[in-house]
Amino acid sequence: MNSQSPHEYFRLILMTVVGQAFGAAGYALEDSPVQQAGGLFRFAKALDDKLYGFIEFQLLNYTDSQWSSGAPSRFRVILVRSDQPSAITPSRHPHYARRTLSALVVDDFGVAILPSGDHWWTFASTEQMGKTLAEAGHLVVGYGMPWLSGDLVPPSA
Repeated sequence: MNSQSPHEYFRLILMTVVGQAFGAAGYALEDSPVQQAGGLFRFAKALDDKLYGFIEFQLLNYTDSQWSSGAPSRFRVILVRSDQPSAITPSRHPHYARRTLSALVVDDFGVAILPSGDHWWTFASTEQMGKTLAEAGHLVVGYGMPWLSGDLVPPSA
């Protein structure tokens, strides 16, 4: 019997799927057991110009109950660029930005690879979780990280 909580298991699969690539890019998973127990997994990196980049995976885990029987679990990815070393600290910095990955890709860059700019990746099995994390991870590496660093800017409207 698996003694891990659903959040601990998500963390394990998250690190298996994206941990090496994110680590190679300089992003490290914050050691925050309380946040992770609540479903928030945050990677952080110090960027140039005294800015910080954050990549957050927000998990909503559904377990079978009378209210959510058969409902898939889901996660979304939030990107934050800030002059503050904490992603939740308010900032008035001119380069501060907070955007979901799906809105960045679909709405800002106009790439219709996801159903909408308000997309949650869903999964009902370990295999599906791995596939959705890989898809999101590819988009983070291709769009999210370069956007956070300022190397990739959406086209003007």
